[in-house]
Amino acid sequence: MKLKIIGCIFMLVSYFSIFPALAATISGKVTDAKTNLPIAGATISLQQLRSSTASDQQGQYSFKSLPSSGRYLVEVRFLGYQSVVKTVDLTSENLSLDFALTESIIETNEVVVTGTLVTSQSRRNSTSVAVISKDELQGNATNLIDALARQVPGLSQITTGQGISKPVIRGLGYNRVVTVSDGVKQMGQQWGDEHGIEIDQNQPDRVEVLRGAASLMYGSDAIGGVINVLEPNVPTAGQIKGEVLSSYSTNNGLTNSSVMLTGNENGFVWRGRGSYQNAYSYNTPAGRYGNSGFNNSNFSGMLGLNKQWGYSHLNFSYLKNNIGFYDAEPGDPLYINSKSRTLDFPKQDIRHYKLALNNNFIIGSGSLKLDLGYQKNQRRELEEATPSLFFDLNTYSLDAKYSLSEKNGWQHVFGISASQEHSLNKGVEFLIPAYDQLELGAFGYAKKTWGENTFNVGLRYDYVNNKGKQLFIEDEEQFAGFKNSFSNVSGALGYTHIFSEDLNFKANAGSAFRAPNPAELGSNGVHEGTYRYEVGNENLKPERSYQADATLEFGHSIVTGSIGIYENYIHNFIYASTTKGDTKTVVGEDGDSHTYDVYRYGQVNANLYGVEGSLNFHLLNWIHLDNTFSYTHAQNNTFNRPLALIPAGVVHNTLRLEPKISGLNAFYVSVGLDNYFKQNRIDETFETPANSYTLLNAGIGTTLHLGSQQLKVFAAASNLTNKRYYDALSRLRPGRLSQEDTSFGVYNMGRNITFGVYLPLSIK
Repeated sequence: MKLKIIGCIFMLVSYFSIFPALAATISGKVTDAKTNLPIAGATISLQQLRSSTASDQQGQYSFKSLPSSGRYLVEVRFLGYQSVVKTVDLTSENLSLDFALTESIIETNEVVVTGTLVTSQSRRNSTSVAVISKDELQGNATNLIDALARQVPGLSQITTGQGISKPVIRGLGYNRVVTVSDGVKQMGQQWGDEHGIEIDQNQPDRVEVLRGAASLMYGSDAIGGVINVLEPNVPTAGQIKGEVLSSYSTNNGLTNSSVMLTGNENGFVWRGRGSYQNAYSYNTPAGRYGNSGFNNSNFSGMLGLNKQWGYSHLNFSYLKNNIGFYDAEPGDPLYINSKSRTLDFPKQDIRHYKLALNNNFIIGSGSLKLDLGYQKNQRRELEEATPSLFFDLNTYSLDAKYSLSEKNGWQHVFGISASQEHSLNKGVEFLIPAYDQLELGAFGYAKKTWGENTFNVGLRYDYVNNKGKQLFIEDEEQFAGFKNSFSNVSGALGYTHIFSEDLNFKANAGSAFRAPNPAELGSNGVHEGTYRYEVGNENLKPERSYQADATLEFGHSIVTGSIGIYENYIHNFIYASTTKGDTKTVVGEDGDSHTYDVYRYGQVNANLYGVEGSLNFHLLNWIHLDNTFSYTHAQNNTFNRPLALIPAGVVHNTLRLEPKISGLNAFYVSVGLDNYFKQNRIDETFETPANSYTLLNAGIGTTLHLGSQQLKVFAAASNLTNKRYYDALSRLRPGRLSQEDTSFGVYNMGRNITFGVYLPLSIK
């Protein structure tokens, strides 16, 4: 059946290729609005068609072989100028479209958002979205989520040392945040405490972070938000482009290198990337934490067609990640004096394979977006050469959305989604049962725009079926097995109003749904990476979320910013907790006995509310003071105590200077403070407070011109004072690994300076 579906897609592609519609073109000129001089190097993008180009020395640009119908957003960006977004109607074959850009000392909210049901300008999108560019992702982060957590208010991370970061949005993590790459939901067994996401941090051209429920489009598991990872757009016909980037970090010896090439030959498009990272054990202010190094390799590519009927891209990737763990007992020394890049046991060996077929077919005046995916995630946890735990997860997915043409300000989208997971245990120890999971969903969505107002409404139905398999080991039942199914109808409302160019308002309200995952339903064993014994509960009910948020965005030449508030009530919130004295002794393969805290899955009613925003001052055209802040208050209403694992409030302050220096382009120097408040709202049954702390950061960079070639160089420093601190969401802080010995904690990373270069290539 899977092969038949894929065959039908290729037949559809072939049909459109043989009987093409008339092709449309867009061409024009990008100029300075004040001087009328051409602007060379401006980026012009058609995000809906995954195509982009750059203006030449005369400011000219062109797109060829475009669909001959439909309305699309054209986005034009250039450093130092206000971005422009225009809507174009491709009913005419040859469209001339010029852009006059205005110099601006501030970033603009005029950005195109693709991760929602209708691609639109940010100001007309009710969802709270932060868009992070590739330039902003470059720094001294150790992985993609680490980089995002430094940039996006309301986004935090659960960390296990330097190699593992799990996203947390507005206090919600694990299976409540969806990560999307190549149009496909990333399936890497997100239920695990120390299971990160298997995405190359060099891969994105930009990342969209959707804060708040996005279940209408992404289904169960998106009640906290979505991280939408976007690859570089393909260049216009006749172009070959690429990039080379490399960096080195002093704290952990992290070397990070990546090479990418992409091209377009008369509509045949391709892309290839290779990346490699390697780090030894990271250094804390108290010493180097043993066996905390990691290395990963990533190879990815794309082959496809960009034609007047739309596009069809086949993406493929392979990522291999090795992460070390320090097998210490309370009282053992935590720090070593070694910079060896060889990982000792125990360690993780993670491999992620993915195929994704992304299509967008122009059918009449509407369009059909169809994404098919296959993923294999293999996670080996090794105490020696033979894996102890070995999870092998295979996921097949389908997502289809049909968008009708806009009429009288109305836009309608209808869609279906389906996924099937098949998980096997191939190790010698067991934590969760082998399982099969089926998810089905269908939705309808409508958006109305009139004047400066936008209103949207949607309805979705979800069905989830879980089957955990029974398992006996030496005549003793390890897993009882389970069968259950869940269904739900959820809805969403959204509204935006643009008061002026400097002020706009957006608000949302709705319900969302998350079915319990197989780990929550059926765990029964030692999770080596978390040093605990987990016990599931097959009688868990689905979570139901009721939430609302509102955001006010403002911007002028001197002051810009935003302020947002949100509330999220979750009925039957699922989480694992332990009580003092609840332990279990297990005899390991080595014959030694080990005692673990027992964590049992249960349910409570929870309420989370908070505030997030930014306030930025642009005192002169070369002096910028940027400030972001976020705070989440979470309460376990059932037991009248704080909810566990909630990030501390944080304020980020950054002073950035951009003086004009002869011979240097886009020169900057920055200094920043990360101010984390004390987190004493904890679940005292298994958490300890985290003290407040302030980190000093700095950066410097510029763009050099080597003939016609640009070369970006930068240095970024974090924790310059080598501050001793424990992050509230670090799994290595006191009390997280052992209840009995709260001194068993590992400080976060000390002083770190990263030196990097970025070389964009234009080969043809």
